[in-house]
Amino acid sequence: MVIEELTLTMAPERVAAYLEADARTWTPFLAACDGFRGKETWLPEDRPDTIVFIIRWATREQWKRITPEQVAEVDGGMGVPAADTLVCREYVVFDD
Repeated sequence: MVIEELTLTMAPERVAAYLEADARTWTPFLAACDGFRGKETWLPEDRPDTIVFIIRWATREQWKRITPEQVAEVDGGMGVPAADTLVCREYVVFDD
């Protein structure tokens, strides 16, 4: 399993609208992708300007099948301004 961590920052007053738009666009898109295993949304209590998405994928190859064109199309359908910053991290799940 591979974990995709997306950390976004934006003005705190934009967070609720961004989460609604994400639930309407990205979550259904991802749910239809082969290899998608789930998504969690974390809101750090000490950082009201931050959203962390944890997305689980069966394999890195399945995750990376999402094209830049698909990303642009889904982002374009959100109808809200993009995040001020976006950091993507990748983790491999280590099983003892």
